[in-house]
Amino acid sequence: MKCPFCGCDDTQVKDSRNADDNTAIRRRRECPECGSRFTTYERVQLRDLIVVKRNGEKVPFDRDKLARSISLSVRKRPVDAERVEKVVNSIQRRLEVSGESEIPSEVIGEYVMEALANLDHIAYIRFASVYKDFREVKDFEDFVETIDRLAKPEQFEKDKL
Repeated sequence: MKCPFCGCDDTQVKDSRNADDNTAIRRRRECPECGSRFTTYERVQLRDLIVVKRNGEKVPFDRDKLARSISLSVRKRPVDAERVEKVVNSIQRRLEVSGESEIPSEVIGEYVMEALANLDHIAYIRFASVYKDFREVKDFEDFVETIDRLAKPEQFEKDKL
């Protein structure tokens, strides 16, 4: 592993332990040249995933981008970083075991929506507002009404009568 501080090609592992529900290995490393210490994570990658965007562009799957978008949605909400990490791990595993190498971005968005709906309703709405490209207040109102209808279908039917 190359030292991020001085660029030395030979760093030493000082400590290794399991991380992220045993889905990764955390390694503390030290550079013999400059003495700096840093942490690396090793994760199993079953296959290289390619994300097919709405415009047809193909880009490599970026786990960190997924984590950032979820973290942004749960910002200032009572959600632990550990739970976000579990959601990211879960989504990545679902993608890898799907058997597909090329994943439409809409599939990833739906997985995130599903996970956030179970994690935090406000984060779910925040993510949806960007993912579904809300442009006006009416879009929010329609979306919240849909959520309410799904959460309480029998109450919605009574209100309609």
